[in-house]
This record gives sequence, C-alpha cells and structure tokens, in this order.
Amino acid sequence: MTPPTDDAPSGRATDRGNAAPTTEVRAMFDRIAGVYDPMNLVISAFQEPRWRERAVRFAGVKPGDRLLDVATGTGKVAADLHRRAQPGGSVLAVDISPGMIRVAQKRFGDRKGLDFVVGDAMALPTEDGTFDAATIAFGMRNLPDYRQGFAELARSVRPGGRVVCLEIARPKRRLARMLQFWFDRIVPIVGRVAGQGGAYGYLVRSVKGYPDPDRIAEVMRDAGLEDVSWQGMTGGIVTLHVGTVPTP
Repeated sequence: MTPPTDDAPSGRATDRGNAAPTTEVRAMFDRIAGVYDPMNLVISAFQEPRWRERAVRFAGVKPGDRLLDVATGTGKVAADLHRRAQPGGSVLAVDISPGMIRVAQKRFGDRKGLDFVVGDAMALPTEDGTFDAATIAFGMRNLPDYRQGFAELARSVRPGGRVVCLEIARPKRRLARMLQFWFDRIVPIVGRVAGQGGAYGYLVRSVKGYPDPDRIAEVMRDAGLEDVSWQGMTGGIVTLHVGTVPTP
C-alpha cells in the first residue's frame, strides 16, 4: 500500500466511511484542482468520459428537470446533466473544495441554470425533495460516513427520483487486473511527476478501503433508497449504483 505523505490525508477507510478529516480532504482537492481533469483522463486510461456519460444517462434526466450533482469537482458531470435537462432545466453543483468550484465556475459559470456552490456532502445546502435526480461521481469514497452521504442525496430528491453513484472499485475479473496494476503502481508515479504524489497516493489508498459493490448497495438501502442495483464497467474497475427515493 502506498504510504501517506505529509501533504495528503491517510485515505484509509472503514466499512462506515473514509477516516480522513474533511479539512484535509478539502485542502488536498484545492491543491490538485489545476491538474484534476488531465490526471483523470490519464489514470482512467481515457475511459472517464465514457463512465461519466453512462452515469448521466442512468440519472434519467428529462428536459426541465432540476438536478443535483454532489462532489462535482471541476463540474463536468454537472455540465452534462445541464445539457440533458434543456430546455428549462437547472443543476445545483456542490463541492467541499473552493479550488474545484473556482475551476468549474470559470469553465461553465456562464450557463444559465447551472450553479456552483461550496458545500459539505454531509449536510447539503438543499431543501427536502426539491430535485428530480442526484449524482455523485468519484466522491463517495472521500466521505466520512457513506450512509449519511446517501441519506443526504435521498433527502434532497423527490419521491420517485433517482440517486446515482459512480465510483472506482476493486475488480475481481482477470481482464481488469492489468488496469488495477496500472492504478495501484503507476498512478502514484504519475502523480509525483505532476507534482502531486501525495494526493494520488491517497487516491489509491481510498479505493483499497472502499467497501465492495454489494455492501454499498446495502448502505444505499439503509439510507432509505429502494430498487437499488449496480453494474461494473471496464472489467469492474468502476461501479455504477442506482437507487430510487421511495414514493409514499
């Protein structure tokens, strides 16, 4: 396991959540905001756009929908949701990192109905049942309490709306083990070359501690979601979980 460095959170996780303090996670993402997008492409072997497109599709977006994207990062998922919700739709995009939000606003801030705010996934700045769907992409494993994260997403979505979670996983299929080797061994090296070795060592550690897909499905049900299902992509290197907010 890649050891932590002085400038990165531990990334170690339990079945409940990531052990890293939120303040450390925020500071780390502030530091890497400028290299986040190109690094995502490299470490995903250029698969990230395809994963993101499928997550947005599974949200079931329709024109005019009001949507929520949590852990939005540089805003790519939020922008994709916004495009699908036109005409008349809107997106609230939330991230704990002011640095990430600044990048997202610079890139997409001129789009009417697409708003970026700094906020905590553990206590979202939202009213109950006000969104038609909610997404979180590559952010759940950073949260200190996975159940609370899903509960906040479910609280924010109207009855019958979907909650979608896209996350890196630990694949079991032999074909995916090459990608896993790349992720475990090469990603930290690439991170050091980019001047962010600590942050990308954290990434590897946080994935190793993240619960398996079946356990995440249980957590989603415990958080109040129903009809929970999941699927693996690219040999299981990422998983896509979908749940529905119950209708009274």
